[in-house]
Amino acid sequence: MTIETLVARYGLAALFLGAGLEGETVVVAGGLLAHRGLFPLAGAMAAAALGSFAADQLWFFVGRRFHDHRIVRRAREKPAFEKAIGFFERHPVGFIFAFRFIYGFRTVSPIAIGTTNVAARLFVAVNLVSAILWGIVFSSLGYLFGRGVEQFMGRLQPDTHTLLAILAGVIVATALFFGVRYWRKA
Repeated sequence: MTIETLVARYGLAALFLGAGLEGETVVVAGGLLAHRGLFPLAGAMAAAALGSFAADQLWFFVGRRFHDHRIVRRAREKPAFEKAIGFFERHPVGFIFAFRFIYGFRTVSPIAIGTTNVAARLFVAVNLVSAILWGIVFSSLGYLFGRGVEQFMGRLQPDTHTLLAILAGVIVATALFFGVRYWRKA
């Protein structure tokens, strides 16, 4: 089975998981792969939006149901947690909509919001709209970036294996960077 077949077969599922776990880097890479024709752009957008939505819903319900669990206690220790609560108290709907677009707030905010008394229905509705917009924006950036890469490289069009290896390297390097950063803070 070729790499193209694997990506075509599992690409959107991997994009769904990556959007929930890592975020923008994976979604932009998904847009690049959609530009290469490995799956449809609309599919990349949908997988990104649904993955992000599902992860944020999960973290919201963790914050809501497990106030005293060590995961929530650890999140409360982060400076971003108190900032998230402050932003949320001043602009609840606006913050629910915007947190995924603000660097440093994406993972802690749903937990923080879950510890408040916001209605779960409100969080679900606003989170869904925000996730859809987020998936469209970042997938489109990757798709448009793909055009720029092709124009920039001109005659040096890499084959799909090379492009996938480069993207995998970028994803691994990004994961290592943030992993080391997290490890140093912990």
